[in-house]
Amino acid sequence: MGRPAKFGEDRILDAALAVTAEGGPAAATIAAIAERLGAPSGSLYHRFGSRDLLLATLWTRCVRRFQDGFVAALDAGDAEAAALHTPRWCRGHPAEAAVLLLHRRRDLAAAWPAELAAPLEALNARAADALSAFARAGGTDRDRVVFATVDVPYGAVRRHLLDRRPPPPEVDELIVTACRAVLAP
Repeated sequence: MGRPAKFGEDRILDAALAVTAEGGPAAATIAAIAERLGAPSGSLYHRFGSRDLLLATLWTRCVRRFQDGFVAALDAGDAEAAALHTPRWCRGHPAEAAVLLLHRRRDLAAAWPAELAAPLEALNARAADALSAFARAGGTDRDRVVFATVDVPYGAVRRHLLDRRPPPPEVDELIVTACRAVLAP
């Protein structure tokens, strides 16, 4: 039995998250992440093989963590909770929110690693399926559900994240008002 890795995947991804959230994708070099972690850069290459794979893995982890709550709210039949998940998650996870909402996937990984294509596709399918199921169950147009639970919350938080501050609580009331108006029968 080998000894446990000193610099495990989550520790490396946490360091990459911090560097990316603070300085953007360009700042997230292997050297900068290794320095933040206090690890030799070889440890990062040993675990991930490339910067693109490391940052794509980070992106996928952020998407999965965000979508867990969003999909759960839709599965519970609660569009308002799904819509409110975005600002609440941004306040609770500001670094991950900055990575997901301020930086496009292609900005993080110049060449998306083939081994992460299927996991990301599965994540996207999970959210799309939850949106479709919610719309069918409520007899609502899917585009209206997407607008109320995805587009409005994203638009409401983005400018605050661009200013490097969490969305204020007042945003929640506006999102709920818009959600109710869009999804009203």
